[in-house]
Amino acid sequence: MSNMIKQAQFYILSQQQGKNGLFAEESLACDLAASAWRLGKKVLITCETEEQALKLDEALWQREPDEFVPHNLSGEMTSYATPIEISWQGKRNTQRRDILINLQSQVPDFISSFNQIIDFVPTDEQLKTLARERYKLLRSQGWQLQTENL
Repeated sequence: MSNMIKQAQFYILSQQQGKNGLFAEESLACDLAASAWRLGKKVLITCETEEQALKLDEALWQREPDEFVPHNLSGEMTSYATPIEISWQGKRNTQRRDILINLQSQVPDFISSFNQIIDFVPTDEQLKTLARERYKLLRSQGWQLQTENL
């Protein structure tokens, strides 16, 4: 059992819409995954639904060539593990990942295998309440929490 500090970063969003028809948190998740990949990190983006996962997959494919990030959907057959995997509830590969970017309304039950989580506090009141619940749960589990207003 590693005694690495477990850190969770919550981004507090000021708008609902992101770019390319994505919600702000989805758009930011793509950008943060790309940044992490450039730093040599392996990332799991975990979505609420398969539909949302497909939307992010498409958004990552549509990035400019110099913005491209290697990624795949959970369960897709690839000849090697891509640095960014997009999963959804009940679907996830088992490769080791450095960072979890959470787009689910609940904290996924597999977070113990991560030392770094990125999460979002959307503008929508109902979603904000769910984000507060995730924040409280992580705090109660000993995660070091940081928030950043965007």
